[in-house]
Amino acid sequence: MSHRTSSWTRFGFVRRYPFDLAAVSIGAILAYLVVTSFGADSTLRLFVTVPFALFLPGYALVSILFPAGERSARETAATTADARPRGIDATERVGLAFVLSLAIVPVVVLALPLVGTELTTTSIAAAVGLVTIVFAQLGVVRRLRTASGKRFTVAPIASLGRLRRDESAVATASSVLLVVAIGTAVSALVVAFLLPVSAGGYTELGLYSEDEDGEVVAGALPSEVAANESIPFTIAVENQEGSEQNYTVVVQEQTLEDGEVVERTELRRIDATVSDGATGTGEQSVTPTAAANETVRISVLLYHGEPPATPTNENAAEETHFWVTVTGE
Repeated sequence: MSHRTSSWTRFGFVRRYPFDLAAVSIGAILAYLVVTSFGADSTLRLFVTVPFALFLPGYALVSILFPAGERSARETAATTADARPRGIDATERVGLAFVLSLAIVPVVVLALPLVGTELTTTSIAAAVGLVTIVFAQLGVVRRLRTASGKRFTVAPIASLGRLRRDESAVATASSVLLVVAIGTAVSALVVAFLLPVSAGGYTELGLYSEDEDGEVVAGALPSEVAANESIPFTIAVENQEGSEQNYTVVVQEQTLEDGEVVERTELRRIDATVSDGATGTGEQSVTPTAAANETVRISVLLYHGEPPATPTNENAAEETHFWVTVTGE
């Protein structure tokens, strides 16, 4: 018998853990995994991002501010000196959750550069998820410190029963319409705010070489090389697309006449996979095939995935180039 009592005592906190805040914490973790695992064009990612960014953080903060449930009219009239924390109903909680989320998420995003963190999808999702979980746990502490008869609890069936018996139906309907209006406004903001963040990524291509001091710099590539002499350089690809990307780099020697490419020779092709927010670099070298005293353009063309049958500077996602003259020596 004493052993059974000990077990109930041990798991008492788990049984009293608020269901809604447990759902908020688990939802934040699952949302982070979805946002960081799926591409920017994923419908599931967009579907998950809306509650993740526009509801969960605010709901967790509301739980800290208002751990108690709404007082009935009889409780309010009974005493005005009660030290019980002020409570709000479920409808007001949902409305405040949207409003506070709109305040929390921009603050989190603005705070990331201040702590030396780059603004990437992964870092923003991790920060929002962490803030949500921390707020939810503080909300658990606040709610469990409130008397059991006064703390807010999630009981959808009981709430619907009270709604049917509520004499102030007009006020209740107004509250519901307020929440719907807030939700509609927030959904509109998703198109203007969230989608540019997820779909407005970029890839940056850089071409570097070593100077006389052995430092890797831009713009120090040779303008002349001897026949059969190789040109060493470093290619850097920075991925800020919001997800891991597969790239193909084509290094092409081009002969131009009157500004038009009349001959193309592929010198090298490189496949690379770069994680979101990372920069992939690689040391390469090419040997021009041009005849002596001929000037050619060495173009570095970057593509997402497989390049087209004829890679050109115009159809590349990113391109950079330099000119070189092959001497007769």
